[in-house]
Amino acid sequence: MKDRATVLCIRDGRVLLVARARSRWALPGGRIRRDETPADAARRELEEETGLVAMELTYLFRFGGLGTLHDVFLAGVPSDEVAQPGNEIARCRWFVPSKIATLSASVPTRGIVALLFPHGQIQIVAPSDQTGTPAGESVTIAAK
Repeated sequence: MKDRATVLCIRDGRVLLVARARSRWALPGGRIRRDETPADAARRELEEETGLVAMELTYLFRFGGLGTLHDVFLAGVPSDEVAQPGNEIARCRWFVPSKIATLSASVPTRGIVALLFPHGQIQIVAPSDQTGTPAGESVTIAAK
């Protein structure tokens, strides 16, 4: 199994997706290098693919894909920063979560978004080993 850091960025009720040229939409992220933690990989991949720098990063869960385990993180990014395609990425775009199911998107991306937005909103309970939101505190993000 491959290990991948996958990043969820939410702004104004929309989720950031990226795509390579002639490829499906996906959540930003990529392989975890041998010398880095999943959180470091998430930060690096987000910046390489979109130019966005995660100010806050919260671990959400591990998602099992086809041959890949995704360590999924929620990234807080500055509201005035613009996502610009970088590295191998050709497109960056913000989507309403309900639209993602109808896109040509990767299977793990559709699965992760469906888990997080089953009824148009996301509720996250901060784990005890993360910084930012106090442990056990619930954060609800409404999707528009």
